[in-house]
Amino acid sequence: MEKLNVEQASQTCQKIINQVKKVIVGKDPVLERVMLAILTNSHILFEDYPGLAKTLLARSFAMSMGCGFSRIQFTPDLLPADITGTYVYNVRTGEFELRKGPIFTNILLADEINRAPPKTQAALLEAMQERQTTLDGKTHLLGNPFIVIATQNPIEYEGVYPLPEAQLDRFLVKLQLGYPNRTEEIEIMRRRMLRGQEETLLDPVADSQIITDLQKTVETIHVDDDVLAYVADIVQATRSQRQIEVGGSPRGSLAIFKLSRARAVFHGRDYVIPDDVKEVAGPALVHRLIMKAESWAKGTTANQALEEIIKTIPVPKVKS
Repeated sequence: MEKLNVEQASQTCQKIINQVKKVIVGKDPVLERVMLAILTNSHILFEDYPGLAKTLLARSFAMSMGCGFSRIQFTPDLLPADITGTYVYNVRTGEFELRKGPIFTNILLADEINRAPPKTQAALLEAMQERQTTLDGKTHLLGNPFIVIATQNPIEYEGVYPLPEAQLDRFLVKLQLGYPNRTEEIEIMRRRMLRGQEETLLDPVADSQIITDLQKTVETIHVDDDVLAYVADIVQATRSQRQIEVGGSPRGSLAIFKLSRARAVFHGRDYVIPDDVKEVAGPALVHRLIMKAESWAKGTTANQALEEIIKTIPVPKVKS
């Protein structure tokens, strides 16, 4: 396929989103942020209550993009080999053959990732970072695109293994779907009635090659030096903010940088504006900050601290 320009890339993104919206009611800001992470070939963490369509959202994006999809239900007895696969002896040929695990796909849903022991979590997170997995000394490259959408439940903490901050840092964004409002909930039931079945099917409007081309388009987006300084100022401020114990790392700056470029593509621009930075700073940084104990006691969240920071940082004037 020929290289996509920004306008074509934006139109393709809208086609994908419109397909997903046939199934997911409302939640347009969340759908956009998921699309931005996909444009940067990065991983997404959802922390939300059960039954809010996190699995459905992941499957809907995979179907709309024409990409492979796998789901792993994380449990305390899940082994690393259950994710990566293993070599199995074939009696007929007398040789060991690779039986690939569910990680060999494009979109991987890691459901309730905090229910698996740290060794199993590490196997997935290593593959997320390296885009490859090693089995019996042999390295196997993963698909392209390769995007993990992980979920964790903010309730029922008994018997779970919370992701440490260093591993949370591997996810580009942390998102929440939240409950639908009354109108949206009625529409969800109406669509289920019209569908006449539990399963949802969406026609693909892209394929893995088109998604790769979209990601290449993001790499062409210009970011003005003043906007880069604006990103740096926001992240630097998290390191000295009175309510935050540990601020964002340079990986946080790069997360905002990547998401800002993706948002520019999504909205049909070949340059980043400060509004792009403002929109993505929260999802990019919220899981990278550690709040002080007194902040937790007062009920101050990382999102609130970030909002306060963004209000205080001067916004640069960038010429289009």
